[in-house]
Amino acid sequence: MADTPRRSIAFIGSECYPFVKTGGLGDVMYALPKALVAQNCDVRVLVPKYACIPQKYKDLMVYRGSFDMDLCSDGKRYFVGIMEYVWDGVVYDFIENEEFFGWGKPYTDLVVDIPKYCFFCKAALSALLYMNWIPDIVHCHDWQAGLVPVYMRTLLNGTALGKSRAIFTIHNLRFQGIHSKEHIQYWTGLPDEVFGLPYIGQSNGNANMLKGGITFADLVTTVSNTYAQEIQTGFYGENLDAHLRYHAYKLGGIVNGIDTNQWNPATDKHLAVNYDASNVHENKKKDKLALQERLGLNQDEGKFVIGLVSRLTNQKGLDLVNSIIPQVMDEHTQIVVLGTGDAEYENSFRYYENAYKGNMASCIMYDESLAHSIYAGCDAFLVPSLFEPCGLTQLTAMRYGTVPIVRETGGLKDTVAPYNEFTNEGNGFTFDHYSAWLLLDAINRAKTVYFTEPERWKQMVDRDMAKDVSWDLSAQIYKDMYLSLTQW
Repeated sequence: MADTPRRSIAFIGSECYPFVKTGGLGDVMYALPKALVAQNCDVRVLVPKYACIPQKYKDLMVYRGSFDMDLCSDGKRYFVGIMEYVWDGVVYDFIENEEFFGWGKPYTDLVVDIPKYCFFCKAALSALLYMNWIPDIVHCHDWQAGLVPVYMRTLLNGTALGKSRAIFTIHNLRFQGIHSKEHIQYWTGLPDEVFGLPYIGQSNGNANMLKGGITFADLVTTVSNTYAQEIQTGFYGENLDAHLRYHAYKLGGIVNGIDTNQWNPATDKHLAVNYDASNVHENKKKDKLALQERLGLNQDEGKFVIGLVSRLTNQKGLDLVNSIIPQVMDEHTQIVVLGTGDAEYENSFRYYENAYKGNMASCIMYDESLAHSIYAGCDAFLVPSLFEPCGLTQLTAMRYGTVPIVRETGGLKDTVAPYNEFTNEGNGFTFDHYSAWLLLDAINRAKTVYFTEPERWKQMVDRDMAKDVSWDLSAQIYKDMYLSLTQW
């Protein structure tokens, strides 16, 4: 336990592993609170009680209380239930309401999701008041919790929560929770002045929930230093770059980590053969052979195997990958793809699997066990994103001794040091401009080192496995930030 003053933090967000997860937000909502407990923090996590949460977790929840809450501008009220589960020193409070969360998946379409998360923002804060658990810090995440700071500084400012500090973290600026002012005003009951242009209003008459979080929070963070700078530019700013520049004095970046217990090649039950830094070069070859056998690829430990585990969307740079696969594929190279997404990419990867039978596997699905096997069985891991706020897959790849090939953007730039052939330094291969030919060049540079300088490749693998990709350092930075906001 860290020897620093104790602080209480309420995390508010729309998903949290292992209860419900669709992306990196779910990982952060699980791993960061757990790491903060070791930093002498008292942490509660508030998430919706979705119908899709596995029953085994619902069975462990304990009823904490319920109440009715006014929400809409016409005075309409809604039931709020609180179900609680304590695990690894973290208290999880699930906000229950059958009308909003008793059906379907977490995210459907904005017409439905806007009311759902307007309710969640106010209900989560009201639940803290109901339980009389007033945190020093309310730390909310992404647009689904963007109205939390707004409520804290307006309708709930006169409550005990008015003294709490608010931190808002942007995990992906592309998704903002935008709808008409009338729609959001009805579902929030917020006063007219909140919908002005400096606050959550937009010039086109819409309202923006993520903009509200930026405006009313005491501090705004993103998930890497580079992304914090990028989103203040027109290219990456998603029409909020001017607003972010205005609030730049309270904007910063803290890179994510990964759960190194969940992702540990020495204990990973999904692997054919476990390994650590002492035997990675011998045992990783065995995991490569097992992966090739599992996916019907030609078994040859001498092949250069490239892995890609991703949502199959434009953001992930898959248009670049698609255009260079014929140039990458040769008798020495194999590619393994795992993920689902846009039909054009799903279909193109299926085509390439058929065109390069025995050397390409396209797994159009998500399989947790297979993901672990890919991280362990591949030599290199591809993350050529158009933009990447932080990225977790390159961190996981390094943990498994798999060398990342990434574009220099966001958290990829902050976590992958480019290989320098003159000094033999770096832990991956990078390219800067968004170009298929630069991606191909980075892959070819990686293949050259792998085949012609195997000792240097092994040294790079060793550097990757030695890199601290845990939450420990980031949690310490967050704790310092909490302390700086609460100097009492």
